[in-house]
Amino acid sequence: MSSFDLLNAAIAAAERAAAFLRTARRPDGPAAWTVKDQRDFVTEVDRTSERLVTEVLTGRTPAGRVVGEELSPALVRDGLVWIVDPLDGTTNFLHGIPAWAVSIAAAVDGVLQAAVVLDVPRGERFDAVRSGGAHLDGHALRVSSIADPAFAVIGTGFPFKEVAQLGVYQRQFAAVAAATSGIRRPGAAAIDLAWVAAGRFDGFWELALAPWDLAAGALLVREAGGVVTDLEGGDDILRHTGIVAGNPAMHVWLRSVTQPD
Repeated sequence: MSSFDLLNAAIAAAERAAAFLRTARRPDGPAAWTVKDQRDFVTEVDRTSERLVTEVLTGRTPAGRVVGEELSPALVRDGLVWIVDPLDGTTNFLHGIPAWAVSIAAAVDGVLQAAVVLDVPRGERFDAVRSGGAHLDGHALRVSSIADPAFAVIGTGFPFKEVAQLGVYQRQFAAVAAATSGIRRPGAAAIDLAWVAAGRFDGFWELALAPWDLAAGALLVREAGGVVTDLEGGDDILRHTGIVAGNPAMHVWLRSVTQPD
């Protein structure tokens, strides 16, 4: 199966989940939320979205395996693996904040091949295939060309589950804020990375992400001419890790100011 075939399967799965999410009723309050971890929630909406995605992917690729936060949080690398976040930005969704997405990536033997990030509230579909470029609703994407941090807008995610890292993060935040034109935090890593690919953000960093948070977005950035690594500069990001992303110049600078202590 080609990377384009994998992309078409991912698009079909994402669009099926998005159709459900557009009409899904938000739970009335915390009594209907399941607490997975500190400040981290899941609802029947997440579970239904993941089931719909899984049905499409396994129907089109019976030999593929689907991993995601709710279904199978242990990432495998051999063969075809679908890395899925059926509702990235659950907390935003629960509060009616319009920044959440369906994120689906396909990896073969640990190498990303195809990806979709469907920003449901905005109706924007970002997709990419390995060596085939990244696109937004059919239009080619390119990371920004800004090389001077003074003109850059940087995306980030707070370590809301890893509170022990707040001290490190606050020092990084201060360094980035002092040198750039702004920092933004939509609250969904898939959207953050899609916006880096689209040139809306010049860079992005976060200290603790899961593979399903970052897999699809990482391929988008790389296929749009950008760089995504872990905090130490390694290319293997299909694991629980922190990441730095951006156009090539901004990635170098952002890594320099977010080096682990």
